[in-house]
Amino acid sequence: MQTTTVSAKHHRGAGRQLRLISERYGIVFVLIPLIALFGLLNPAFLSLANIFNIFRQISIYGIMAVGMTMVIMCGHIDLSVGAIVAFTGVVAAMALQNGASVLVALAAGCLSGLIVGLINGFLTVTFNVPSLLITLGTMTAIRGLGLLITAGRPIPGLSEDFKWLGGGFLFDTPVPIIIMLIVYAIGWFIMSQTTYGRHIYSTGGNLEAAKLSGINTKRVIMWALGINGLLAGLSGVIWAARLASGQPVVGQGYELQVIAASVLGGTSLAGGQGEILATLAGALIIGILHNGLNLLGVSPYWQMVAMGLVIVLAVILDSLRHRG
Repeated sequence: MQTTTVSAKHHRGAGRQLRLISERYGIVFVLIPLIALFGLLNPAFLSLANIFNIFRQISIYGIMAVGMTMVIMCGHIDLSVGAIVAFTGVVAAMALQNGASVLVALAAGCLSGLIVGLINGFLTVTFNVPSLLITLGTMTAIRGLGLLITAGRPIPGLSEDFKWLGGGFLFDTPVPIIIMLIVYAIGWFIMSQTTYGRHIYSTGGNLEAAKLSGINTKRVIMWALGINGLLAGLSGVIWAARLASGQPVVGQGYELQVIAASVLGGTSLAGGQGEILATLAGALIIGILHNGLNLLGVSPYWQMVAMGLVIVLAVILDSLRHRG
């Protein structure tokens, strides 16, 4: 009888360890076969030039996914990030056209994103309304404001120095990739080494318990949405630099890619669970799919189908993890 009990405990312990490994490193077991598959189907996929291309392609929504991971870990969702990308790119472009330096234009774009994010956070915590609904409204409003101030037209003629942010190289590495990696390093530090990061985990894990322990959960949520807006603003500036113009219509559908990257990386939609570096792996899965299917000549329409299925799969996996 005692042997049976010990055996049962051993199996339960092994099961918990396997589940922990699956939750923490399961994304690796998706990435490796995916890379191997596309590498076999098209050897050009594994070339250094194409690897850089994949990282460059994911840099825009990869940066935003850091902020979205923080927001989702708080138990919220931000649908306005795509609109913020367009709006902040326009703000940066207008600043340049009015004689501002590259640094001032960069600061203007990031600051405008931060302000929109903080507005989202303020409305969410003040009126106790789900951020999903708040950002659905601000998404439309910000998109409309960008179109209004540009009369629906792009803002061209940006300086070569500004274009460097989106298409230049530093140490033979595309600048957007370097910026993205720096953002992930900072995001990892915040979430793993700071009190604010621990407060995000606590707020998303159990809101009432976090309040009782003295955490100002409203401030935590508001600043998570603020950081998310700031990073969307940074992405908007990089995107405008890459396009060499402020485009008020870009960023449509980015919110889905950003949320998918975060959830594919293991961030729970229920809140309180996730890792910043795993989010990068989630963004890579999306980038690898797009890039690999492009190299194979797959129709963009089928790519949309594949992307939709990936999002559905990510939500189902999150549901199964949370249920377990």
